[in-house]
Amino acid sequence: MAVLIAFATIEGQTGKIARFVEAEVQRRGMEAVLADVSDETVDIDFEGVDKVVLAAPVHERRHPRDFEAFVSGQLEALGARKTLLLSVSLNAAFEEGREEAGEYLVEMKMRTGLEPDAEALVAGAVRVESYDFYSDQVVRHVILRDHDYNVTEGSREFTDWEALSKVLEGFL
Repeated sequence: MAVLIAFATIEGQTGKIARFVEAEVQRRGMEAVLADVSDETVDIDFEGVDKVVLAAPVHERRHPRDFEAFVSGQLEALGARKTLLLSVSLNAAFEEGREEAGEYLVEMKMRTGLEPDAEALVAGAVRVESYDFYSDQVVRHVILRDHDYNVTEGSREFTDWEALSKVLEGFL
């Protein structure tokens, strides 16, 4: 059984999540095919692929446009296979942010027409070294507003790897 892991990443956390998924797939004795859909030179072949894991981050309420374009362009191939969609955002890390994180996912599915077999909200990470002033202010004063974390402490990962492993176990 082959599992395609198609992802887009902006700051690197979703790439790390995709590599984790790849390792989990391989640990279960399946073939994993990792593809960064934001790389325009990558040739994605669905031949022999039984399942697909899609993973993308959310920035400013949207998944990357190149990811959404890939999904929209591959609806037929995706619809013919069992598909898991992982939406990665900081809002998913906090109980009061999960509803909004779910809205990002709904909006993306409406834009692309995708109806995955399974989906999960996955907590992302704070990558302070990659933020411009605007991004820094949004993270500090909107997403992390009432949480016991100060961005001046540096980068921090909020991804719950054990929970993600359980999602993958159920899907695979």
